[in-house]
Amino acid sequence: MTCAEPYDWDEGSWVLGAGYTRGRNLERFVVAYDFGLKRNILRNLVDVGCRVRVVPAGTPAREVLSWKPDGVFLSNGPGDPAAVEDARREIAELVGAVPLFGICLGHQILSLALGGRTFKLPFGHHGGNHPVQDLATGKVEITSQNHGFAVDADSLRGVGAVSHLNLNDGTVEGLAHERLPLFSVQYHPEASPGPRESAYLFHRFVDMIDRAKG
Repeated sequence: MTCAEPYDWDEGSWVLGAGYTRGRNLERFVVAYDFGLKRNILRNLVDVGCRVRVVPAGTPAREVLSWKPDGVFLSNGPGDPAAVEDARREIAELVGAVPLFGICLGHQILSLALGGRTFKLPFGHHGGNHPVQDLATGKVEITSQNHGFAVDADSLRGVGAVSHLNLNDGTVEGLAHERLPLFSVQYHPEASPGPRESAYLFHRFVDMIDRAKG
């Protein structure tokens, strides 16, 4: 289920004794595609300084680019990514035009937009205890996951570099483009109540935005 109309979001994370915060110093404008979006993703984007506009899954890329966003986020969602053909075409038009960050289904759609393939896992990944290695740092994160499909690493050779691996079965848990400002992960860094070891990815996104802005 996606939203019916675009809407703006500025609510941050919960603070004990104060409730949900309101974003301050929101210096970056991010458009978030809603493929089945979790609100805690939006809160994490606000926490790192993003003013967010959420848009329906079928929003044309040209409309998004007309707003001149600093970055575009691709959300989680259910189902077979290969069936979301319209979204793949629109996201392909955003590649190279604006920094991109995808989570879960957003990661899979971005991979398809880059010319990759996805496949159905023999056993889906579910729960909050999956070990994933960040290949850039060598660190292992305990992650929350909920998906039944994965990206075929070989299908992205020469385009996207695998950035994260699942240590249980060796499947792709993240990718980054070799030249363009985009990356994505299969798991859920916004998981609430946790684990929270992957929250650094939201900072990585805004750092990428800031570099692109110069």
